[in-house]
Amino acid sequence: MYLKVILYDWGEIFNVRQEQGCPGIVDPLSICYHQIMNILIIGGAGYIGSHVAREFLDAGHRVTVFDNFSSGLRQNLFAEAAFIHGDIQDYTALGRAARGGFDAIVHLAAAKAAGESMLKPEKYSANNISGTINILNAAAEAGIKNIIFSSSAAVYGEPVYLPIDENHPCNPENYYGFTKLEIERILGWYDKLKGMHFAALRYFNAAGYDVKGRISGLEQNPANLIPVIMEAACGLRPELQIFGSDYDTPDGTCIRDYVHVSDLARGHAAALDYISKNGKSLSVNLGSETGLSVLEMVEAARKISGKPIPAKIVGRRPGDPAKLTASSKLAHELLGWTAEYSGLESLIETTWDAYRKHFGK
Repeated sequence: MYLKVILYDWGEIFNVRQEQGCPGIVDPLSICYHQIMNILIIGGAGYIGSHVAREFLDAGHRVTVFDNFSSGLRQNLFAEAAFIHGDIQDYTALGRAARGGFDAIVHLAAAKAAGESMLKPEKYSANNISGTINILNAAAEAGIKNIIFSSSAAVYGEPVYLPIDENHPCNPENYYGFTKLEIERILGWYDKLKGMHFAALRYFNAAGYDVKGRISGLEQNPANLIPVIMEAACGLRPELQIFGSDYDTPDGTCIRDYVHVSDLARGHAAALDYISKNGKSLSVNLGSETGLSVLEMVEAARKISGKPIPAKIVGRRPGDPAKLTASSKLAHELLGWTAEYSGLESLIETTWDAYRKHFGK
């Protein structure tokens, strides 16, 4: 762990994050000590992982990305970050990487397709559960005490009430959600037995791209709504399928809570700051607390892209609830986190910008 000393000249007005403990008004010469950490980001070449890596780099931390490129991309790596090509199922390689003097591990490596998890549970058991156990054992051997885990709102299953908070029953309806919940339970035991503090971040629907346009690698084989809309806009799909238009919602289509990936990245930084300073573990929602419907998304994408985006209404998918929204009150209270970039226009504009640049549209 390092201390970065920042000097501010007379008369400079600046904004500083409260968690850094820096003053908001500067005397003639003021010094702020910012804790610089050495962080291993597993899955840091992926869609969310690359944004998380960028957030930690922007804050001045030392970053090493560990990735096997099963879904991540080389173009999502940054020159300022070290890189180790490896797989979490290779314990020897993982153990060697963990002995790099790291203060924390951010774990984002997982198979994540809910439908596939019901057909190939063995893949999700090996990658998600066994892979995480490898990470935790390697961290324990290396003396790493801080773990940030990419969990999911899929741990909750069918909503009993809305908005969903952390006290909501956890009854996952697919094997992917089960693996995430099981990992949270394992993390709890490693906290008790090994003193390893963790933050399990329960994402809702991650969307958008870096607000400064610095990440260009697109998700591979996307199944989420906004990338599918963008593929239709770029002509990669003949049309967009909308699953059901007769739900009990204002326009008849499903409503979901979308959180901008740049907001998620900020959540990782805030969570690491919290557990490293307080020595306490937590499981917390990261959502926008705002519901957006499928048709709202499509209409916004048509307006922003200028593309017609053909869409066809088809039958409902089994198990799709009409509405899902999050309560992120706990993240506000403990982490000082709010969703700053998760408005409809920001979600669509940043994604369209990434797709437009990639495909030359």
